[in-house]
Amino acid sequence: MTYVPMTARSRDEDHRAATPLELFFDLCFVVAIAQAGQCLVHSLAEGHPGSGVIGYFFVFFGVWWAWMNFTWFASAYDCDDVPYRIATLVQIAGVLVYAAGVSRAFNDNDWTVAVIGYLIMRVALTAQWLRAASGESGAARTAALKYAAGLVLCQAGWVALLFAPNESKRWLFLVLVAAELLVPVLAERGHQTPWHAHHIAERYGLFTIIVLGETIAASTVAVKSAIDEHEALGELLPIAAGGLLIVFAAWWIYFAVPMHERLTSNREAIPWGYGHLLIFASGAAIGAGIEVAVEHAVGKAHISQVAANAAVTVPTALFLMMVWLLHSRHFKRGPAQQLVLPGAAVAILACTWTGAYAVFYAGLVATATVAVGQTLSVRGGSRAAVAV
Repeated sequence: MTYVPMTARSRDEDHRAATPLELFFDLCFVVAIAQAGQCLVHSLAEGHPGSGVIGYFFVFFGVWWAWMNFTWFASAYDCDDVPYRIATLVQIAGVLVYAAGVSRAFNDNDWTVAVIGYLIMRVALTAQWLRAASGESGAARTAALKYAAGLVLCQAGWVALLFAPNESKRWLFLVLVAAELLVPVLAERGHQTPWHAHHIAERYGLFTIIVLGETIAASTVAVKSAIDEHEALGELLPIAAGGLLIVFAAWWIYFAVPMHERLTSNREAIPWGYGHLLIFASGAAIGAGIEVAVEHAVGKAHISQVAANAAVTVPTALFLMMVWLLHSRHFKRGPAQQLVLPGAAVAILACTWTGAYAVFYAGLVATATVAVGQTLSVRGGSRAAVAV
């Protein structure tokens, strides 16, 4: 655990797997995801879907982008010495500060605490990129320095955002989002950092599990609280069963294909990595939607049955469509296999208008999707035996 030079890891390294530190880093994001989900629940249950979804997207972007910044750097330069571990723990502290500011950012458009959290994370990550640059030469050194400069410039923009008029913060936020997304594209022009395809696919899979696990936890708490207060077991059991079937199917579908085989260069990896913003956000939103459905069932949410159903069916359909777009379609053979997930997404959206049992019906559709996809993949000789 002594200090070692930070040099690039091999893209062909055998048996590359997530480290305990990376798993610990991921775990700390549960707090931020839970805060974002609770804010979304309150907005939807109060009948403010527009502002709720926009606010949820903004705060979830901060969660996802902080995770992205660390994950791709670690895949290329993780040396696991004392300075590296300390810098990572500092970033974890920043994540927790950001989580503490989520509700203010969501409800009051006050990003002060969230930006302070990002500032803490960025100080540590910038130091990491500068350290990587010191151990590199040529194009690799230039790329690392571009990353460091991009982080500093973008963070300066976030600090400046705090002093902008409230009515313009939302639009300026989108400008800064675009700037953040451009940093990796520009930094890696001329040199691809040596991220490890199998490691990256595993890291994304682990974060998907965390998101789905948060959904299960939030749903369990919601159902338990409703039963304790109202004893509305007849209304809640179909929601609980349907939600569980949706989460089980979401897990099965996401992990059905060996995605690392397609991550051969930045041309495939950057759109794939960026597209996961919608996979992660919709996966977590399913749990928030189940909470809204529970609150409606016991009379706490003063919204229509259709609105309560849509809180579950819309994010579920979005999750399936994004998994198909980023993952599954690359491993399909023939139109029948290709249409399984898009067709399931449409069917789940149609469940929105099926009344009080909509969540249960959506769960049945999700389960049927797995069964149909499994049958077609076996008959069609798909490369992935469990592909859907």
